[in-house]
Amino acid sequence: MKAAKWPAGLSTKICATPMGHRALGTRCRMAPKTERIQFLRAVRQLRRVRSFYAAAILLWTGTAAWTGWQAPGSRQMWVSVLLLAVFTVLLVTASLALRRLAVPATGRPVHHAAPHKLLSTRPHAHA
Repeated sequence: MKAAKWPAGLSTKICATPMGHRALGTRCRMAPKTERIQFLRAVRQLRRVRSFYAAAILLWTGTAAWTGWQAPGSRQMWVSVLLLAVFTVLLVTASLALRRLAVPATGRPVHHAAPHKLLSTRPHAHA
């Protein structure tokens, strides 16, 4: 009897699913540590994108004001106002996503240094 060939990329491991069932051909869940690292990366990237959107809002506010002063009602002014509105919506969306993804406290120190040993209060004999 021939062994079944699995399509490329399909794992032949048997993994337990969250419901307690066994599933063949699925990837096992990643460790919680890696999920937390990916979560923190996503939060960091959302913060970076949010600051980019804020800078773009400042730029397009200045451009809309300048073109509104120079040529009120012109196409350039309306394009600037439209881009200002787009970046405002993007900033609000990123801020709401960040609020929804509030980083949960782990109850552990943030740094990954080795624990410091308490100094002994008992004197010890020197050789």
